[in-house]
Amino acid sequence: MEQPEQRAEGAGPFTTRLTWHRPGGETVVWESRLARRRGSMAVQGPEGTVTTSSTADAGTLDRLRRLNALASGAFFIGGALFALGAAVAQFGSGDAMESASIYFAGGLFFNAGGYTSLLQVLNAPRHSPEEGTFRAAGWRWWGYEPMRLDWLSTFVLFVGTLVFGINLLDSFLQGLTAEQTNRLIWAPDMIGCLLFLISGHLAFAEICHRPWPCLRSRSLGWWIVAVNQFGSALFMFSALAAYTRPVTGSLINTDIANWGTLLGALCFSIGGALQAFERP
Repeated sequence: MEQPEQRAEGAGPFTTRLTWHRPGGETVVWESRLARRRGSMAVQGPEGTVTTSSTADAGTLDRLRRLNALASGAFFIGGALFALGAAVAQFGSGDAMESASIYFAGGLFFNAGGYTSLLQVLNAPRHSPEEGTFRAAGWRWWGYEPMRLDWLSTFVLFVGTLVFGINLLDSFLQGLTAEQTNRLIWAPDMIGCLLFLISGHLAFAEICHRPWPCLRSRSLGWWIVAVNQFGSALFMFSALAAYTRPVTGSLINTDIANWGTLLGALCFSIGGALQAFERP
């Protein structure tokens, strides 16, 4: 039996798109994000005019729907709570414990969203290397696949949410010096923001199939990544402004720190809402 011609694309050593040209003239295209979010591959007829979709089995699609709903809801609620915490810090009573408690609750939802995003990668349908068809993947709670760009992106995101958790826990500590505040609270905040930015860059590379970002205004996945990456950049600006001056014991700029967090968190809420529509 004649095997289909195969062409691989991606960023560096990572394969994010595979194209099979079957002997009958049919073309099948697998993309990593499309497979794990929608459980489908694009199928084009010999004339190039009729495009259909090759989908995974019903059980896998139902699994993807549930995981997507959990991740979407977690990021939406987590972003909303972070925005509320920043609003309380900027406009509220000024009680640091109140905003810290709200941030911590939001951080738990970010943890859940990050881990569920990783589960989406681990439990996405796998493609058959020769035929350009799907094969069911068994359920996994964990896996190590560093040569998959989607795994690397979601793993870095999940680790970022855990580092943010350290920052949020330490924010409950009282009586810290400026040096202790910067080491225990500010440093994990900066590391978490950096990991979020790296994760977003990897997500862009997955969608664009190249190491640098691209513009795909008609792609819902691209808009989700773009909005979240903008939110990550705002988080980074907020973290830079939240550095405590050793001499005065005050932040570099409290307003920028609060507004950066508030607007960045709203971006993640919007991204979570958009993600609800990127499903099978």
